[in-house]
Amino acid sequence: MSKNFIFSSESVGEGHPDKVSDYISDSILDACLEQDPKSRVACETLVKSNCVVLAGEITTDAKLNYEEIVRQAIRDIGYVHDDDVFHADKVFISNILTAQSSDIAQGVNAAAAEGKETEEQGAGDQGIMFGYACKQTTELMPAPVMFAHRLLREMAHQRKEIKVPWLRPDVKSQVALEYIDGQPVSIKNVVISTQHAEDVTHSEIREFCIEEVIRKVLPAELLKDETEFLINPTGKFVIGGPQGDAGLTGRKIIVDTYGGWARHGGGAFSGKDPSKVDRSAAYFTRWVAKNIVAAGLAEACELEVAYAIGHPYPTSIHVDTFGTGTVDDGKIAAAAQKVFSFKPADIVSQLDLLRPIYRESTHYGHFAKEGLPWESTAKAEELKAEL
Repeated sequence: MSKNFIFSSESVGEGHPDKVSDYISDSILDACLEQDPKSRVACETLVKSNCVVLAGEITTDAKLNYEEIVRQAIRDIGYVHDDDVFHADKVFISNILTAQSSDIAQGVNAAAAEGKETEEQGAGDQGIMFGYACKQTTELMPAPVMFAHRLLREMAHQRKEIKVPWLRPDVKSQVALEYIDGQPVSIKNVVISTQHAEDVTHSEIREFCIEEVIRKVLPAELLKDETEFLINPTGKFVIGGPQGDAGLTGRKIIVDTYGGWARHGGGAFSGKDPSKVDRSAAYFTRWVAKNIVAAGLAEACELEVAYAIGHPYPTSIHVDTFGTGTVDDGKIAAAAQKVFSFKPADIVSQLDLLRPIYRESTHYGHFAKEGLPWESTAKAEELKAEL
């Protein structure tokens, strides 16, 4: 990659149709794990107009009121206005969830089965997962996506806590950051498209977004006189959320990870219990990569791990520090395999993933949030000692 370039990342708010679907799916997952930590959950949600459709596979001993969970999730997001077509108390809910396939279950379960080579718990599916960390921000994440998330966290704060009356839940952001010699030097442009009530003017929205959000949360030294602000560039955004567009679980995977700066694996996260390596191994590889960077072993690190369904070990492990490593990448990979266990069952136990923590991960990216176990850097010293 050239050292002089412009890179853009986006984020979407809680009321974006796809994020509504993600949050409903993760709310159902948390409800299952709260009662039955051994639940197997693959919950997909479709939202459109005034309808919610639940589909997928759930095997659990939990006794759930799915309608109540769905309506509370929508209420949390903020679709409670009288003029909302998609409204927490008025949506129609269809439930076509079934139990997990017994063929998949026998591969994942820690038990012997005909044709299965071991009695250990295997991966819930084949796939490749990527984890990444870098020193661009204090969260050890790429700056463009973190800036995009910051904007929408503040938009949610203004809507929910400050209670700006015309703000509505559906909102998107995008930040273009210019790099010279590999270092961020200026923000070229900022895009915010926010749903709003009918009775607010475009000039009011523009002034609010620039003065109360952008200048409040983005680094002042990166906002230049020539920085362009594109606020509701269509001119009007009253019809939003599932009324304006259909939403599906797992459709915002780049927002969920690294904003396109680093690679993403083959699967989405929300609605899946941690036996699905699409989710747990993506969190795990972020954890390992973050500890490698926190240990001072590299300025940036991307970790790729591959799994086969039903198999208890990774089929490959690859570390790339993009030439920033203090030692050979192969040595870092070897040290990581001594400090961390890459087996699917051990990923779950090391990160204590059989808990109802997934609603906390749904919005504004699944990484860089305090309190989530895959963001801990407690293994950094052990990694340094190993090397």
